[in-house]
Amino acid sequence: MGAVLWQLAIGFASLSLIAVGGGIAVVPEMTRLAVDVHGWMDAPHFAQLFALAQAAPGPNVIVVGLIGWHVAGLAGMLVAMVAMTGPAGLLAFAFSRFRRRLAGAAWLRLTEKGLVPIAVGLILASGLILAQAAGGAWLSLGLTAASTLFVWRTNFSPLWVLGAGALLGAVFL
Repeated sequence: MGAVLWQLAIGFASLSLIAVGGGIAVVPEMTRLAVDVHGWMDAPHFAQLFALAQAAPGPNVIVVGLIGWHVAGLAGMLVAMVAMTGPAGLLAFAFSRFRRRLAGAAWLRLTEKGLVPIAVGLILASGLILAQAAGGAWLSLGLTAASTLFVWRTNFSPLWVLGAGALLGAVFL
């Protein structure tokens, strides 16, 4: 059990430090860690945990706690959550104090603008990985594309997408 907790701690702490764009941006690497590297679950189970975390109120990083719970119960959940939020939180706090001193620096504005496409690319990769992991490749990719267009182009609540996805998943999967 101790070795598994260390694997959770090291894996999620390292993901925490590269999560440009938030926890959702490292879902592909999170999938690789939980499915391919450690074999804690298969890809469809990961996609189910991710969907559950997205449906629950709160931050989308809840999936980390669900993975930890699946792997090692309550201790795994606590270790995974602290490992995912601790290092990034401390880094953000330190950077915010440093940033105040550099508020007018041109290089800082350029760096911040340069991180935007990286975050968008990481989030897009997350969506593609989750669509593939959900099973039924064409159906999943079609649902992902339709959901993206619906949320992007309409003013309706994203809850309609969740409802439609649940209904279609119950019928076709």
